[in-house]
Amino acid sequence: MSTTQRTPGSRALGLPSATALVIGSVIGTGVFTMPAVLAGAGTSSLLVLAVVALGATGLGVLFGQLTRRVPNANGGLYAYARHEFGDFAGYLTGWCYWITAWAGNAAIVASWVMYVESLLGMDKPTWWMDWGIALVGLWIPAVVNLVGVRQMAWFENLTVVLKFLPLLFVGVVGWFFVSRANFGPFNASGGSLYGAIGIAAGVALFSFIGVEVAAVTAKRVRNPGRNVGRASVLGTAASAVLYVVVSAAVMGLVPHDVLVGTGTPFVPAFEAILSQAGWAGTLVATLAVVSGIGALNGWTLVTTEVSRAAADDGLFPRPFAWTDRRDTAWLGILVAAALPSLLMLWRYTSGSGLTVFTYLVNLSVVTVAIPYFFSACAQLAYLISRRRRPAGWLLIRDLIISGASVLFSLWVTAASGYAAVYQATLMVLAGLVPYAFLKARRERTGQCAAPTDLPDTRWPRAA
Repeated sequence: MSTTQRTPGSRALGLPSATALVIGSVIGTGVFTMPAVLAGAGTSSLLVLAVVALGATGLGVLFGQLTRRVPNANGGLYAYARHEFGDFAGYLTGWCYWITAWAGNAAIVASWVMYVESLLGMDKPTWWMDWGIALVGLWIPAVVNLVGVRQMAWFENLTVVLKFLPLLFVGVVGWFFVSRANFGPFNASGGSLYGAIGIAAGVALFSFIGVEVAAVTAKRVRNPGRNVGRASVLGTAASAVLYVVVSAAVMGLVPHDVLVGTGTPFVPAFEAILSQAGWAGTLVATLAVVSGIGALNGWTLVTTEVSRAAADDGLFPRPFAWTDRRDTAWLGILVAAALPSLLMLWRYTSGSGLTVFTYLVNLSVVTVAIPYFFSACAQLAYLISRRRRPAGWLLIRDLIISGASVLFSLWVTAASGYAAVYQATLMVLAGLVPYAFLKARRERTGQCAAPTDLPDTRWPRAA
């Protein structure tokens, strides 16, 4: 098993495939429920969605700048933090993002399970039926990734097209059927405008996780210094336009009181366009299933690549870097499917589908905010140091992007709620235990310098 061999297929993602990977990772099953959640906050939620979209696009620009500057950008956010702040910061960033990736897969599959059950007409499934469907959703992408990155890219491109075009249909054709009377009030939360913003921010923030996947999979991208930034911005911008246009169209297609009370808002939206077509519900459920499996496919690769990059540097257990003849980190793929499988087993035996989804969404949002924050601070440290190259207005521009990204990351954390921050903090602290063993091994093998300690007189000196 080799950790260093690289085959011609290693960099199989060109700009179109890398952009499709970003779109496929950003747009999962959440877009099919997001309009109903946003409607609960009112039309002000569209402004919140636009602000979050701008923040996510700014992060895409930031990741492109970092990829061009960092010599070894494999692993993306992990590599940026390690390059600027050292091994510990790199490990902590990689650990947090790795949790985000596989816990996010669990969140996606929790929503995917509900749409599969709707498609199959399952009214009252048992917990083991839920878990069985979840295993299918997690392990099909694992098999696709095990076959090789070229096949993964083909599968990702196909699923992006299958879900992007129908959503675009709603966002374009749907506007010819919009009624102004259907839009709800600016603040429909029943409380303060700040409370309405908080309702909209949660689902909006989760919806844009994935802007960084081109950076994380830089090892797989051809000409990453050029294509990572472009793919991040293009994929995020395309997703943002689709999110805003489609959500606003659905709000205008479905009466507000109906929209806030449904978990499948695209069903009445399609019925409004297609004149009560009886197959609308089946079509929407099918689109959601396709969208979800595509997102799970991309996130399985992302989870694998971030653990492989850290393992190559000795900051994750070495088996995560084991590869086959296709340069596929096969053990990382298996773990990326096994961990959310076990997590779903635990959650399905203690809660309902919607409860499971909400818990996993909140956990993913907090743990991804930490890598975003480290990346923004890494670029900020570079810009205010003497190593920087930009000058004049270019420096001001880059400082604005980095500073805004720092503030955006902090806002993501604050908007997630106390419970999510508490649980994420426990998982972050738990990651320090394996780091202690990894650091000790790196000291023994000479991969890092050991700190100089005072002599301990309680023990006899070694011969």
